[in-house]
Amino acid sequence: MRDSRWWRAVAAVVCGIGVIPWVPVGASAAPDEGVVWLCRPGLADDPCAASTATTVRRAGQPDLREEAPAPADPGVDCFYVYPTVSLQSTPNADTTVTPELRTVAAQQAARFSQVCEVYAPVYRQRTLGALADEDDYTAEQRAELSRIAYTDVRRAWQQFLAEHDPSRPVVLIGHSQGTRMLRQLIREEIDPRPEMRDRILSAILLGGNTVVRKNSDVGGDFQHLPLCRSEAQTGCALAWQTFDEIPPPDSRFGRNPVTPEATPQPYGPDYELACTNPASLELNESRTAATILRAQPVPSPMGVELALALGPGAIAASTPWLVPAQTYRVRCIHQDGATALMATADPGSPNLPAVPDADWGLHLADVEMALGDLVRIVAAQTVAYRAANP
Repeated sequence: MRDSRWWRAVAAVVCGIGVIPWVPVGASAAPDEGVVWLCRPGLADDPCAASTATTVRRAGQPDLREEAPAPADPGVDCFYVYPTVSLQSTPNADTTVTPELRTVAAQQAARFSQVCEVYAPVYRQRTLGALADEDDYTAEQRAELSRIAYTDVRRAWQQFLAEHDPSRPVVLIGHSQGTRMLRQLIREEIDPRPEMRDRILSAILLGGNTVVRKNSDVGGDFQHLPLCRSEAQTGCALAWQTFDEIPPPDSRFGRNPVTPEATPQPYGPDYELACTNPASLELNESRTAATILRAQPVPSPMGVELALALGPGAIAASTPWLVPAQTYRVRCIHQDGATALMATADPGSPNLPAVPDADWGLHLADVEMALGDLVRIVAAQTVAYRAANP
């Protein structure tokens, strides 16, 4: 088990909060309270419907202010499932909309409002406290925590579909625990059904160890939904785990397990983790990622890491969003049994610290490292989808 200082580092970077409660094993699960929405069109004080005002910073030049107003109706919907952020003192969170949920939605999902209407359910996720104490749980107990979380995501998806216009394509967006939820949802509810696959514009599955058969774009988690290899390709998945060095042998991310885990996942030597290079989908060339950080009210994790390296002025901005002067080149690598989106600092940019340690790599920067690329890709996929479905 990690000590509490280790997990405070995670909470401080993710949420700007430095206290994780102790969670006793066997504590009661949060009650089932039905579908609760963190983000959806028409919701008052929706954290996913924020201004896109952005400060663009370049070394030695004055800051520029840009804003890309969201269209009145982009004709696309996004279904977002957030990562592990809950600070509640139970193994599974309840469905209260807490500050940390609003913070991560603003950091990760709000930028997609440029290209889609964002829906995000609250779900009874495994909390940070339960993650900190995971070695105290049996495999069966961990599986039950995941089952409770997935029940909420699946129910929200079913409600979303029941109310959803089938002519509108859907983008699935997840990070970390959210990606694990979406992997199961796609595997069980979408991948086996051609009529459902046809409604998926893309699935953005970050920091959650999505699996494919070796040397293939399918055959692991999904039998039909392939990895995206072009910005004009639709009905496909984008996936990666970000590192700046080869993932360690016992890394939490970047290595396919060789034995079964608590959640169903292909494993063994015939499989590898998926990686799609958001800056160069077709060629996987080393190119500079389009980084966009949340600057306020709570800086995004990568912004906090830059501030730790360079001082708070590096991420100070008068707008909610910041394109930092610091840039990073990214490329997918498959080496020594590991798969990662390798991020290399351009000249004048600092190496980012692995938080909380090398086992995680740059997991906390999975989304914002290439957030601009992701928004651009969804926009391009929308054009391609409309051309194919006039």
